[in-house]
Amino acid sequence: MKKVITLLILLANIGFVSGQSSIINSKKFSIKKDSVKKTTKVVEKEFTPATVVPAPDTAAVETGKFVIFKKNAHASYYHDKFNGRKTASGKRFDNSKLSAAHRKFPFGTKLRITNEENGKSVIVEVIDRGPFARGREIDLSKKAFMDITSNKNSGAVNVKIEELQK
Repeated sequence: MKKVITLLILLANIGFVSGQSSIINSKKFSIKKDSVKKTTKVVEKEFTPATVVPAPDTAAVETGKFVIFKKNAHASYYHDKFNGRKTASGKRFDNSKLSAAHRKFPFGTKLRITNEENGKSVIVEVIDRGPFARGREIDLSKKAFMDITSNKNSGAVNVKIEELQK
Protein backbone atom coordinates (compact mmCIF):
# COMPACT_ATOMS: atom_id res chain seq x y z
CA MET A 1 0.00 0.00 0.00
CA LYS A 2 2.83 2.38 0.85
CA LYS A 3 4.44 1.71 -2.52
CA VAL A 4 1.21 2.55 -4.36
CA ILE A 5 0.80 5.81 -2.45
CA THR A 6 4.45 6.72 -3.03
CA LEU A 7 4.09 5.98 -6.74
CA LEU A 8 0.96 8.14 -7.00
CA ILE A 9 2.67 11.04 -5.21
CA LEU A 10 5.72 10.68 -7.46
CA LEU A 11 3.58 10.75 -10.60
CA ALA A 12 1.66 13.79 -9.34
CA ASN A 13 4.94 15.61 -8.64
CA ILE A 14 6.30 14.78 -12.08
CA GLY A 15 3.12 16.14 -13.68
CA PHE A 16 3.34 19.30 -11.57
CA VAL A 17 7.03 19.89 -12.35
CA SER A 18 6.58 19.30 -16.09
CA GLY A 19 3.65 21.73 -16.08
CA GLN A 20 5.82 24.32 -14.33
CA SER A 21 8.68 23.87 -16.78
CA SER A 22 6.37 24.50 -19.75
CA ILE A 23 5.22 27.73 -18.10
CA ILE A 24 8.82 28.78 -17.55
CA ASN A 25 9.82 27.90 -21.12
CA SER A 26 6.89 29.88 -22.56
CA LYS A 27 8.18 33.19 -21.09
CA LYS A 28 10.44 35.20 -23.37
CA PHE A 29 13.81 36.48 -22.21
CA SER A 30 16.24 38.86 -23.87
CA ILE A 31 19.90 38.88 -22.90
CA LYS A 32 22.01 42.03 -23.07
CA LYS A 33 25.63 42.61 -22.16
CA ASP A 34 26.27 42.42 -18.37
CA SER A 35 22.57 42.17 -17.50
CA VAL A 36 19.55 39.98 -17.90
CA LYS A 37 16.15 41.60 -18.46
CA LYS A 38 12.72 40.08 -18.80
CA THR A 39 10.16 41.53 -21.16
CA THR A 40 8.01 42.21 -18.09
CA LYS A 41 8.75 44.86 -15.49
CA VAL A 42 11.45 43.73 -13.05
CA VAL A 43 12.59 45.34 -9.84
CA GLU A 44 16.38 45.26 -9.79
CA LYS A 45 18.38 44.95 -6.60
CA GLU A 46 22.12 45.19 -6.55
CA PHE A 47 23.90 42.51 -4.52
CA THR A 48 26.74 43.86 -2.43
CA PRO A 49 28.75 41.15 -0.70
CA ALA A 50 30.10 41.73 2.77
CA THR A 51 33.62 43.15 2.65
CA VAL A 52 34.52 42.21 6.20
CA VAL A 53 37.41 39.76 6.38
CA PRO A 54 36.40 37.09 8.90
CA ALA A 55 38.76 35.56 11.42
CA PRO A 56 40.04 32.10 10.39
CA ASP A 57 37.73 30.31 12.86
CA THR A 58 34.49 32.03 11.80
CA ALA A 59 32.09 31.19 9.01
CA ALA A 60 31.81 33.82 6.26
CA VAL A 61 28.17 34.87 5.83
CA GLU A 62 26.77 36.58 2.77
CA THR A 63 24.10 39.23 3.11
CA GLY A 64 20.61 37.89 3.44
CA LYS A 65 17.98 37.17 6.06
CA PHE A 66 17.52 34.28 8.44
CA VAL A 67 14.27 32.31 8.28
CA ILE A 68 13.22 30.16 11.24
CA PHE A 69 13.41 26.45 10.43
CA LYS A 70 12.67 24.95 13.83
CA LYS A 71 12.30 26.06 17.45
CA ASN A 72 13.05 23.91 20.47
CA ALA A 73 15.31 21.59 18.46
CA HIS A 74 17.63 19.22 20.32
CA ALA A 75 21.30 19.86 19.53
CA SER A 76 24.41 17.93 20.54
CA TYR A 77 28.06 18.06 19.56
CA TYR A 78 30.57 15.81 17.79
CA HIS A 79 32.88 13.59 19.80
CA ASP A 80 36.61 14.27 19.42
CA LYS A 81 37.11 10.88 17.75
CA PHE A 82 35.62 12.31 14.52
CA ASN A 83 38.34 14.99 14.25
CA GLY A 84 40.19 14.71 10.92
CA ARG A 85 37.75 12.23 9.38
CA LYS A 86 36.07 12.91 6.06
CA THR A 87 32.46 14.06 6.26
CA ALA A 88 29.64 13.17 3.86
CA SER A 89 30.41 16.34 1.86
CA GLY A 90 34.03 15.24 1.39
CA LYS A 91 35.50 17.92 3.69
CA ARG A 92 37.64 16.98 6.67
CA PHE A 93 35.89 17.49 9.99
CA ASP A 94 37.54 19.86 12.46
CA ASN A 95 36.05 20.28 15.95
CA SER A 96 37.68 23.72 16.23
CA LYS A 97 35.68 25.13 13.27
CA LEU A 98 32.07 26.32 13.15
CA SER A 99 30.32 23.48 11.36
CA ALA A 100 27.28 21.24 11.72
CA ALA A 101 25.59 18.05 10.56
CA HIS A 102 21.95 17.98 9.53
CA ARG A 103 19.83 15.33 7.81
CA LYS A 104 18.06 17.58 5.29
CA PHE A 105 19.88 20.87 4.64
CA PRO A 106 22.13 20.91 1.55
CA PHE A 107 25.88 21.01 2.13
CA GLY A 108 27.17 24.57 2.40
CA THR A 109 23.96 25.95 3.91
CA LYS A 110 24.59 28.58 6.57
CA LEU A 111 22.52 28.23 9.74
CA ARG A 112 22.19 30.44 12.78
CA ILE A 113 21.88 28.28 15.89
CA THR A 114 20.53 30.10 18.96
CA ASN A 115 20.50 28.67 22.47
CA GLU A 116 16.94 29.23 23.69
CA GLU A 117 17.99 29.39 27.35
CA ASN A 118 20.56 32.20 27.16
CA GLY A 119 20.06 33.76 23.69
CA LYS A 120 23.63 33.11 22.52
CA SER A 121 23.94 32.28 18.83
CA VAL A 122 26.52 31.05 16.35
CA ILE A 123 26.54 30.78 12.54
CA VAL A 124 27.61 27.37 11.22
CA GLU A 125 27.95 25.68 7.84
CA VAL A 126 26.38 22.28 7.13
CA ILE A 127 29.16 19.90 6.03
CA ASP A 128 27.88 16.50 7.13
CA ARG A 129 24.80 14.29 7.50
CA GLY A 130 23.36 13.34 10.86
CA PRO A 131 22.70 13.16 13.74
CA PHE A 132 21.59 9.56 13.69
CA ALA A 133 20.37 9.46 17.30
CA ARG A 134 16.59 9.57 17.62
CA GLY A 135 15.25 12.89 18.90
CA ARG A 136 18.27 14.97 17.90
CA GLU A 137 17.91 17.56 15.16
CA ILE A 138 21.46 18.85 14.64
CA ASP A 139 25.06 17.99 15.56
CA LEU A 140 27.40 20.94 16.11
CA SER A 141 31.17 21.05 16.18
CA LYS A 142 32.55 21.30 19.70
CA LYS A 143 33.58 24.93 19.17
CA ALA A 144 30.09 25.96 17.99
CA PHE A 145 28.45 24.08 20.86
CA MET A 146 30.74 25.57 23.52
CA ASP A 147 30.20 29.09 22.10
CA ILE A 148 26.43 28.95 22.75
CA THR A 149 26.10 26.82 25.89
CA SER A 150 26.15 28.15 29.43
CA ASN A 151 26.88 24.82 31.07
CA LYS A 152 30.12 23.53 29.52
CA ASN A 153 29.51 20.07 31.05
CA SER A 154 26.21 19.47 29.26
CA GLY A 155 26.11 17.34 26.13
CA ALA A 156 22.89 18.66 24.63
CA VAL A 157 20.91 21.88 24.51
CA ASN A 158 17.60 23.14 23.09
CA VAL A 159 18.17 25.54 20.20
CA LYS A 160 16.39 27.52 17.51
CA ILE A 161 17.57 26.78 13.95
CA GLU A 162 17.42 29.54 11.33
CA GLU A 163 18.45 29.18 7.68
CA LEU A 164 20.19 31.96 5.74
CA GLN A 165 18.03 32.92 2.74
CA LYS A 166 19.93 34.90 0.12
